[in-house]
Amino acid sequence: MEVDAQIVVVRDRRADALGDFNLLPDETVCSILSLLSPPDVARLACASSVMYILCNEEPLWMNLCLNKENRELQYKGSWKRTTLHGLQVLNKCDDPCKKPLLFDGFNSLFLYKRFYRCYTRLDGFAFDQGNVERKADLSLDEFLQQYDAQKPVLVSGLADTWEAKKTWTPEQLVNKYGDTSFRISQRSANKIAMKLKDYVSYTQEQHDEDPLYIFDDKFGEVAPDLLKDYSVPHLFPDDYFDVLDNDQRPPFRWLIIGPERSGASWHVDPALTSAWNTLLCGRKRWALYPPGRVPLGVTVHVNDEDGDVDIETPSSLQWWLDFYPLLADEDKPIECTQLPGETIYVPTGWWHCVLNLETTIAVTQNYVNSKNFEFVCLDMAPGYQHKGVCRAGLLALEENGTLSMEDNLSSSELTRKKKKVKIDEHMDDLSVAKNGTELEFSYDINFLKMFLDKNRDHYNSLWSTSNCIGQRELRDWLWKLWIGKPGLRDLIWKGACIALNTNKWSKCMEELCSFHNISLPADDEKFPVGTGSNPVYLVHDNVVKIFVEDGLQASLHALGTELEFYNKMQKSESSLKTHVPNIIASGFIFLEDGLYKIVPWDGKGVPDVITKHGMIDDIVPNTEYPFGIWSKKLFEYKKAGMSLEDLISSGGHLNIWPYIITKRCKGKIFAELRDVLSWEEVSNLASFLGKQLHDLHVLPVTPLDDLSYLHMEKKLEMRHKAHDNGTMDNLKNISLPPALKVFFTILNRKKKDVSSRLSKWGYPIPRPLIDKVNEYLPNDFFELHSLFKNENGKLEVHNCCSWVHTDIMDDNIHLEQMNESSNGKEISWRPSYIYDFSNMSLGDPLLDLIPIHLDIFRGDVQLLKKLLESYKLPFGKRFSSDDGCKVRKISYLAMCYCIIHEENILGAIFGMRKELRTASSWEEVEEAVWGDLNVYF
Repeated sequence: MEVDAQIVVVRDRRADALGDFNLLPDETVCSILSLLSPPDVARLACASSVMYILCNEEPLWMNLCLNKENRELQYKGSWKRTTLHGLQVLNKCDDPCKKPLLFDGFNSLFLYKRFYRCYTRLDGFAFDQGNVERKADLSLDEFLQQYDAQKPVLVSGLADTWEAKKTWTPEQLVNKYGDTSFRISQRSANKIAMKLKDYVSYTQEQHDEDPLYIFDDKFGEVAPDLLKDYSVPHLFPDDYFDVLDNDQRPPFRWLIIGPERSGASWHVDPALTSAWNTLLCGRKRWALYPPGRVPLGVTVHVNDEDGDVDIETPSSLQWWLDFYPLLADEDKPIECTQLPGETIYVPTGWWHCVLNLETTIAVTQNYVNSKNFEFVCLDMAPGYQHKGVCRAGLLALEENGTLSMEDNLSSSELTRKKKKVKIDEHMDDLSVAKNGTELEFSYDINFLKMFLDKNRDHYNSLWSTSNCIGQRELRDWLWKLWIGKPGLRDLIWKGACIALNTNKWSKCMEELCSFHNISLPADDEKFPVGTGSNPVYLVHDNVVKIFVEDGLQASLHALGTELEFYNKMQKSESSLKTHVPNIIASGFIFLEDGLYKIVPWDGKGVPDVITKHGMIDDIVPNTEYPFGIWSKKLFEYKKAGMSLEDLISSGGHLNIWPYIITKRCKGKIFAELRDVLSWEEVSNLASFLGKQLHDLHVLPVTPLDDLSYLHMEKKLEMRHKAHDNGTMDNLKNISLPPALKVFFTILNRKKKDVSSRLSKWGYPIPRPLIDKVNEYLPNDFFELHSLFKNENGKLEVHNCCSWVHTDIMDDNIHLEQMNESSNGKEISWRPSYIYDFSNMSLGDPLLDLIPIHLDIFRGDVQLLKKLLESYKLPFGKRFSSDDGCKVRKISYLAMCYCIIHEENILGAIFGMRKELRTASSWEEVEEAVWGDLNVYF
């Protein structure tokens, strides 16, 4: 009997459906689709059958949804429906009767694997016979001796008395906190939050390969009762970050809730802190590698400018499914399955990855103690070599001992044998053999310190965005530790020498004290104070400041201008001089032939130590102060077009530092008193500042003679032609005083890269406003000031430049105690001094209102009005115009100054005024922050 067999051949539709895209892997095509907008993806789905399949994939719509603007999320059963709901087009596009289209002739291993990860179950995925040590009733002494900063351990019994052990279940938490919004962790730069009831509903409906999970470091603020449900286990009594207020310290505690398949992909905890994690509900699978051992499939990138560390890693589930099976037994991580009530300890620097096997609820905290303190300081030290070694071990090094930026720092192609490298010259102070001696990786602080960049300095190097706190916050933290924990000073000093080069600056300070017959500092005075950008020491009745910010040229002009200002102020009749600390000494300290030498300098003339090193590029001739205000304006112009690294490298000799010694004032700075001052005391401060600003802004400015001005103008024109294509020609038809001409050219140059600068600063500055910034700013800054034609037909500007401090902030205002009454009320603090005139400049007086209003007043309009009443001067005259020139409101001028400011003023504004993050225009922000100025003027 014969049977006719008919073979049906299904033609592959990929080539016809994708066209040239057929040449690309499916993963690449999907990545390209994720860059499109939801409407564009919807249109592209109509292009062909394969595009229909690719454009309707749920992981794609998840990315599209999460990459939208910040908002509170509500899941609608699928990510496509959720996205359309957010666009308010769900009703127009949703057709419940429409069946999905099915196509043959197409298959994709990439899509299949992703689909599998979305629907796989993890019931039998536990690793019950784990090799992480399990302990019960672990004593503090045993923990400190055997585990602290050494190896992980899983401890039971630490949460037995917690209320959280009984009440932290999804059902009970929803009953109590269902309408409370918690932060969501996911791979998006946007900040996403969900109400707990919506999130729990999402976990029951979703089929995501990498589900959203709650990872909220602010849960104690939105639900403070949760903090009462648990306590820090007795094994972790110390956290050196606790000297900071909660709003100052880096994130340190998290509520974690996640469904099956969610988790934390491979990472090393921020700042090389240690952590404990207690599970209250569900099961978690953990994998850990010791420091310096990069997991298979993970790539570490290190920025060679600021040391920022970026890690590319698959999701937890993808790693366990795709990479874990490839590992030989000897290459597998340390593993365990964590059960409810158990606490796992993760030491500093350890790589770890977590996968939730079912819905889990946990609480975790990171901390700093004596065992990891130096590692935390090392992580925040400037440079990049040590960061690469801390994360990737010797994989971060080439054979010559330097970081490999071009090659991915991945161990996927390498065996797990320890790679050895030759010792580089940057380790030349080590007591180890050279010339062929090999070095093995060791996670030891003395070993890791070898890779610090000697030429990088904390005060003027780029700050890594991966650091858990900023530069100023780091200095404040170490200072508070030094004062608040005197028993730990040996350890604190070691850490500060790593992070701040404290040993170098302390040596300079002691040499200056000896040279000027000042008693050597007491123990409390050996540490730099404050959060400023230069090392400052309080030594008995003196303040010693060493200028290092932005390199030698910037420091030279900072001191030169401060000395010129002080001289002019002392010769005037201004009452301001009674509120500025007296200068006792000033000059330069420098290293020569291994010895410190000191040269006094009063700001006049060019010292030989500066001439010797060729630091005279920006001198304006025929001026009494060659590095004073006019020379500084030339330098400001050059600085406006330079990156920080270029600025520092152009600063000349690294071992020359200007210094100034002033009288120490009794009392406290406003930053220390802000929370204890009464309204009347703060109101008096506002009046005081108004009076001092008045005296500052009317202080005469040294005029330029014709020869000096011509020299300065020539310098500006040469730099404009070299860098700005001759745009200075716009000012030639306008009659400008010399100061204003310089002022406007600097402002215009700062404006040129404003968009990229704001993009680099990023959050919390809204992205839509960054995109509109160039439309908002004027074409030329002279347009901001009222113009009119004089009798010769030339436009004139009626707004003169004056001395401006530019940096009157809460740590530059001093108050002293007093006992007197005002209107029957006792006042205990009154303002007495204004500090730090090294940022002195010539410019619009309005510039001084920006730091005062935003930093000291925190945007309080009543305090601003109090200052303006005491100020009694207009911030520039405004004239009407008959020639079509637009006269702007003063609020617009203030907002423009904020936008182009070299400091991140906008970050402060949007950090303080969170409601403005959803503003649709700069005009809206302008009115909210500066609108009241228009009423006064």
